[in-house]
Amino acid sequence: MTDDLLISAPEDVRIRQHLVAVALGRAPADRVLRVGRLLDVYSRTWLDDQEIVISGRRIAFVGPAGSYTGAVAERHHEPDLLAVPGFGEVHKHIESSHLTPEWEAALVLPRGNTWTCEASHEFSNVDGPHNLEFWLTARRAGSPLKIFPQPGSAVPPTAYEWGGGYFGKAEQAAFMAESLMVTGLDEVMDWPAVSNPNNPSHARLWGMIEATFAARGVVEGHGAGLRTLPEINAFSAAGLASDHEMMSAEEAWDKLRHGLFIEIRIHSLDEIVKGLLERGLEDWSQVAFATDDRSASDTLRTGATDRNIRAAIAAGLAPEIAIQCATINPARHMRLTPWVGGIAPGRFADIVLLSDLTSLTINKVWADGRQVSDGMRFTAEVPKITWPAWAQKTVNIQRRLGADDFAIKAEPGRETMKAAVIRPFHWHPDFYTLELPVVGGAVQRLESENITKFAIVDRFSGEGKTAKMFWRGCGPRDPDTALACSVAHDKHNIWVVGSSDAAMAQAVNTLTDLQGGWALVHRAKVTATVRYEIGGLMSNRSAEALDVDMQALYAAGAEVDWMYEPTFRPRWNPGFPERLMFATLTCAPWTWVLVAPSPLAPEGFVNVSTGKVHKVVW
Repeated sequence: MTDDLLISAPEDVRIRQHLVAVALGRAPADRVLRVGRLLDVYSRTWLDDQEIVISGRRIAFVGPAGSYTGAVAERHHEPDLLAVPGFGEVHKHIESSHLTPEWEAALVLPRGNTWTCEASHEFSNVDGPHNLEFWLTARRAGSPLKIFPQPGSAVPPTAYEWGGGYFGKAEQAAFMAESLMVTGLDEVMDWPAVSNPNNPSHARLWGMIEATFAARGVVEGHGAGLRTLPEINAFSAAGLASDHEMMSAEEAWDKLRHGLFIEIRIHSLDEIVKGLLERGLEDWSQVAFATDDRSASDTLRTGATDRNIRAAIAAGLAPEIAIQCATINPARHMRLTPWVGGIAPGRFADIVLLSDLTSLTINKVWADGRQVSDGMRFTAEVPKITWPAWAQKTVNIQRRLGADDFAIKAEPGRETMKAAVIRPFHWHPDFYTLELPVVGGAVQRLESENITKFAIVDRFSGEGKTAKMFWRGCGPRDPDTALACSVAHDKHNIWVVGSSDAAMAQAVNTLTDLQGGWALVHRAKVTATVRYEIGGLMSNRSAEALDVDMQALYAAGAEVDWMYEPTFRPRWNPGFPERLMFATLTCAPWTWVLVAPSPLAPEGFVNVSTGKVHKVVW
């Protein structure tokens, strides 16, 4: 077995020299996989009765059965199966599966995913200095999943946030120089900083873009809310090569026509695919499918990229084109075609064997030149990794929080005070205001108006600095109830929402003891916890084991009476408010948000589009 777990230029040359000898029959091959039909994604044609000759982890030869005349150690024959290339995830946050990379591999490989472009600003915001080490560890240990890290531009997401990591021009240049596995710059999310020279993050972001260009890397984009032609033109002119935030077919069409590589997520896939077909799109080479944020529980239930491919086929896209959108298209976009994207010499021997094309029924998956799954069962060994303290000890709060940490003090002598109020996914240029009662010197929630309290607790400094304000339609009605989580995109401080200050403190203290995850307090009792002990984002166990805890959390959450009001986000639903993990985003089109207290936002309440700050009560 060749030593090419991680790609490096000297090793790659040595491997390819050996592949030349194997292809010419001068050196023996390790094994041959003969298949009934093979999809050549380069020409979009099917080839009958083909053999794939494998040396180490790579393909040395592809041709009709019997055409290879060299010596072979093993032969495998699958006459009834169709071979397509291993699927690639063009934009994925593995952190959102809440599994460490070796267990992510065990989850997604049976579903066809053999390589992932990891948009790594999640872990980077927790521990930037160890970012590449973290993402390459599982592969070094033998995991068959190829992870191509993209260090994030959103570290920190905005100039109003801090802690965990800082990436600028120098850091990005170092990342690009360190490993060929690094493909470029993760999604550039802070459009106000890119487009406004007066924004405090303007120079940092353009420095990272420059460093990526200098290394001929790819600059990924995040164009949420950018729909007008001037905005789309400016976005493309900035060198941001892609967008995965399209909400409609019209938006996708406009962005595609202005040079952007479009990465379609499952939530809008049906509409966009149908819309592009209606518009007569013939060349789909600038289209891929993004898994983006998908939990292990969702993947167990609905699939990984295979789910996106099936949805595209159901929307009317030819199966061969749908497969191209998950193989050669993302590989070309990310400039990874020498290694992944097709069944061809020099590439990793990553092969998905289908028993049916239209339903995309996966029978077996090969990765790194060996079979790794049978049906949905992962058959390879999961590397045993003992993650170091820097990965396990990331919730740094060196004190116990109390109810007073979440109290919002009133001015002396006041019976009411005006308060700033926002709702989850609040994209208005202005916030709401309400007159709220004062009791015992503190401003109170107002349940009759669906008003509860939301807080962000800094988990990096050791001090547990807390920003708090009033939110609408998202918290518990039940007394002494709170929900806390250490996944708070994208800075990943702790967020907590609750009906009492004491319950909020109890939930955060419980989460600190867990070193991250979820904590639910119901009527002053901790009723459910889920541990994300790696980075406060992931757990070092199987998807099935994690799902058991998540289902227990959902069951406990179903016992709580949750406030709800419709909002602008189509996936904001009644019940257990899991989507609050994303309500803390600070990228466009967000305006007023709550962040941990910072020098530029002392109370944490800031408009990230303009930089304006405001009091939470007055």
